[in-house]
Amino acid sequence: MGLHAYLQGLSSLESIDRAPGYFKYQHHSVAAHCFRTAEFAQMMGDIEEVYGKKKIDWKSLYEKSLNHDYTERFIGDIKTPVKYATPQLRQMIGEVEETMTAKFIRDEIPEEFQEIYRHRLSEGKDDTLEGKILSVCDKLDLMYEAYGEIELGNPNPVYMQMFKESLQTLKTFDDLASVKYFIKKILPDLFKGDFSGKDKMQKIAFSLLVEGN
Repeated sequence: MGLHAYLQGLSSLESIDRAPGYFKYQHHSVAAHCFRTAEFAQMMGDIEEVYGKKKIDWKSLYEKSLNHDYTERFIGDIKTPVKYATPQLRQMIGEVEETMTAKFIRDEIPEEFQEIYRHRLSEGKDDTLEGKILSVCDKLDLMYEAYGEIELGNPNPVYMQMFKESLQTLKTFDDLASVKYFIKKILPDLFKGDFSGKDKMQKIAFSLLVEGN
């Protein structure tokens, strides 16, 4: 028993599609999502240190962001409307993930590393600053996935809904300096250029982030 099974699981994440079941012009894997989320987290962490004068635990932030969806190798990427259909279903899915993860660690990870991986593969979206940044960046990547489809003219309304839900999550963390910076300095750039759906996206952003104050 070595760490081979863990490394092999990274290949599994490359083959799991995000937003399964929906037509898309650009395909994104869970592995790519984890990498992009870590890149977002790195940027938002920088902003927190520069503008928020906060001290980031970088080891924790990188571990949380890189590994936050590793357990999807066991159950796949379940559509968000399904996963959150009822609190009971969400709890059941969470319990399945925890059980399968615990078994994987027990069976495949060398004993001297098991406690490390129990922590590393546990739920990272907690009340720490790093956990909050992860929650934000997970949705920021979803927002950019949706934005990319809308910009390319994908007519499926699910992407506009993904964009809206991402901004709703962003709004709940608007006490963070990095989120304030993103809303003020970065978000406006999404609406530059001329593409179908831009006006609707702007209205959604304005109603959630400005009128919602």
